[in-house]
Amino acid sequence: MTRVSKRFAELKAKCEGGLVCFVTVGDPDLETTRRVVLELDRAGADVVELGIPFSDPIADGPSIQAASMRVLANGVTVSSVVELVRAIRKDSEVPITLMTYYNPIRQYGLERFARDASDAGADAAIVTDLTPEESGAWKSAADAHEIDTIFLLAPTSTDSRIEKVVKLASGFIYCVSRTGVTGAQSRLAEGIEGLVERIRARSPLPIAVGFGISSPEHVAEVCSYADAAVVGSALVDLIASRAGTDELPEDVNRFVSALKVGARGKQQ
Repeated sequence: MTRVSKRFAELKAKCEGGLVCFVTVGDPDLETTRRVVLELDRAGADVVELGIPFSDPIADGPSIQAASMRVLANGVTVSSVVELVRAIRKDSEVPITLMTYYNPIRQYGLERFARDASDAGADAAIVTDLTPEESGAWKSAADAHEIDTIFLLAPTSTDSRIEKVVKLASGFIYCVSRTGVTGAQSRLAEGIEGLVERIRARSPLPIAVGFGISSPEHVAEVCSYADAAVVGSALVDLIASRAGTDELPEDVNRFVSALKVGARGKQQ
């Protein structure tokens, strides 16, 4: 059982919703990312997604695209991300998921990536554009090194697609709240609860909902019917706006602590 599975089991035992936080690795620099992840852990984040920068991030909105471009210009690579995980593990046991696209890990080598990520202390991977039909080679490598594979499902996913995903997924299932790309929104998309119910009817795995979540109220709403909420662009924007300031760690802690209060509302 990975740290991800253990954390969701603990949350279920406490009747508490989970908070998953995404950051782009290396924005504004690797040391700041390490400090931010430790702050996320202290603030109550249950899972941290480390985004591996990629030149063609088709699922990401303007905030994360801009962060990836800044990071690539600074020379951050897949190897850099692996070493960052290793550094984080010296101070934290927070569950870590690596979020990427298929091309970077294919170029790195599927077996090598799974082995190195596991050795460094990563728990799971989200390969955003990897379909279940084409996941065989990656799944073999990931399973051999005890890396959970987290698949995405969307409002457009058919029942047959859901069934294919739940047979292969481990850790949790990432439920995309709307079609389109990532980005903070003032309102959550309608109809997402129905998708969560369709997935839950077919799988016992925890379900995390992401895309557009940016406030404690959003987190509380999502956690009323799902197991966790994923916050990405709002956090990426906050880090970018505070880059290079002494206030960055404190501001991240304050923001994430407030989000976690929303997740704990599931107890009520």
